[in-house]
Amino acid sequence: MPLEQRTARLTILVDPRKKAMFERLCAEDDLTPSQVLRRLMREFIEARTGKPWNPDDVPAARGTGRRRA
Repeated sequence: MPLEQRTARLTILVDPRKKAMFERLCAEDDLTPSQVLRRLMREFIEARTGKPWNPDDVPAARGTGRRRA
């Protein structure tokens, strides 16, 4: 499987209590929140597409389309 590039940033807003619990549970498993979220995203993609994730199957993103003032 090709090595994934980890250069895109995803910013989300969550309840602070949920974030604290998530971070604590990740730490208990000796994982970073980013590792867990990448795994969840990969599993979601595989469940929706019905095939194993392969980053070469998807063209690279060109940004969000948003302009900054």
